[in-house]
Parts: sequence; structure tokens; C-alpha cells
Amino acid sequence: MKKRVLITGAAGFLGSHLCNRFIKDGYHVIGMDNLITGDLKNIENLFPLEDFEFYHHDVSKYIHIPGELDYILHFASPASPIDYLKIPIQTLKVGSLGTHNCLGLAKAKKARILVASTSEVYGDPLVHPQTEDYWGNVNPVGPRGVYDEAKRFQEAITMAYHTFHGVETRIVRIFNTYGPRMRLNDGRALPAFIGQALRGEDLTVFGDGSQTRSFCFVDDLVEGICRLLYSDHEQPVNIGNPDEISLKDFAEEIIKLTGTNQKIVFKPLPTDDPKQRQPDITKAKKILGWEPKVNRSEGLKITYEYFKSLPNEELYKQPKEFKK
Repeated sequence: MKKRVLITGAAGFLGSHLCNRFIKDGYHVIGMDNLITGDLKNIENLFPLEDFEFYHHDVSKYIHIPGELDYILHFASPASPIDYLKIPIQTLKVGSLGTHNCLGLAKAKKARILVASTSEVYGDPLVHPQTEDYWGNVNPVGPRGVYDEAKRFQEAITMAYHTFHGVETRIVRIFNTYGPRMRLNDGRALPAFIGQALRGEDLTVFGDGSQTRSFCFVDDLVEGICRLLYSDHEQPVNIGNPDEISLKDFAEEIIKLTGTNQKIVFKPLPTDDPKQRQPDITKAKKILGWEPKVNRSEGLKITYEYFKSLPNEELYKQPKEFKK
């Protein structure tokens, strides 16, 4: 019998790449997504396969999966400011109720569960680079609090299920990740810059552009997630690329990559936007033997080619509107 894995958020950017990885590794993959931000186009290549099945379902509601499960990867959540600022309640529910349901399923099935946390648990950090033992600097009532606190609660309830119920749990803290299948209009810097360049628009940098980010190519991230899943380490682990760059310099890289002559325009910095973001990956190196392999110039070329291949309607597509 093939091992069976449930991946929530399967039609999203990261979830779809994980589905492909586990199919490639010989698993029977069960994808689940309510498609509020995910897109079935990301996994349409998997539908003809006998070892893939899909549930259109909201994990914030009761989850039933027939048969045995070996692993659960909980990746269901809006992950960009443009989404979680528009759907704050759903963001909080998927991080709390959704995580609770997934943990309950893991307990019932005796499955190991890995939950996707985020570098946003560190907030606007006062420690640089960010290590796993840093508790963060988060504004719980600010506009980003719905995402930051949902993820912090997610970590807390995951550890509670581990210590109280003995569930095998893993927690990955994901730093900025990029690659094919990102949405051009999701509000994050990389797709926003490339989208503006492709449309012939000036590139928008918020603040003075001195704030930093560290970008990890999706293939590297997926490898780190798999290594953590199979490890014996139950504490949170940072997975990201420590190659830090300012957003102003990054915008200039995108202009050079795309061969355009747009200018950089500056707009006010959003509330609680982190000034610095760089992972300390000492633990990942030591425990998992993992570090990123794809450098930014190589990864950006792959990502740019993907975005260039999209039809024009995707290039000019407006961000999704959500009903209250």
C-alpha cells in the first residue's frame, strides 16, 4: 500500500508544489482547498492521475477523510497582505479552527502533521537575523495582526497537541518564497515588481526601500519542508534563504532582469510592515542538513519566464474581491 498524505491549501502556490513533490515521491496525495485564494489551474496536471484526489472543502469546518493517513501538511491560509486584509475573519478561522481540525484528524488517524507557520510570527523584529528562539514583536490589533496572531496561535495549539495528546507534529517557519505559480496580483514584492515591469509601469516601493527581505526559491523550500517532515524535530524550524537584500535594490534587480526602463516610485510604508527579514538557518543546517541551493539570479530567471508565459488577461487581472 502506498503511503497517503493530505495536503491542505493544495491549489495554492506552495500547496501545489508540495502535491507535485509527493506524487513524484510515490505517495497517494489527497488535496484539499476551498479555492478562496487557490486556483485549480495549479493542480490540473494531477487530476488524471490515479494517485491524486481532490476535496473542495474548507478546513475550518469538520474534516473527514476515509481510510488511513500517514502524513498531513497543513498549508491552507491566505498568505499575502492583499488577501488577509480583505478576509481577516477567514484568515483567523483557518489558522485556529482549521488547524484544530487538522490536528484532530492527525490524532484520530495517528498521522504525523506538519503545519506551515511563517516568519511573520516575528513581526517587525528587534533581533536580526531571526532565530527560532526569538519570540517576536507583533502588534495583535494592527491590520497584519489577523495573520500574525493566527499563525502564532497555530504554533501554540500544535505544540499543545504534541505535549498533551502525543501527536507527532512539525512546525516550519517559512520566509519569503518565490517561483512559478505565484499570483501576479497577490500584493507581495516579487510578483508586484515583475507584473509592473511586464505591464510597462513604474515599480512601486513602499517607504524608502531600505527594508529588507530574503527570498527563497520554491524548490529549495519544498526540499526543506520534506526534510523537516521526516525528521524527529518537533520544535519550529526556519526555512528560508538568508541572502538578504533591500527592496530598493531588489526593484533595481527586477528592472535589469526584465530589460525595461521603468523608474522606481516611492509610496508610504504600510502599517507594521517589517523593516528587516532574514532567517537564521543554523538549526536547519544542523538538524536537517538543509540549505538553499538556487541563487536568486537563477531563481528569478525561472520565475520571470513563467510570468512572461501567462496570457494577457492574467497580467491585467485585478485582485480578487471577497464578500463580507
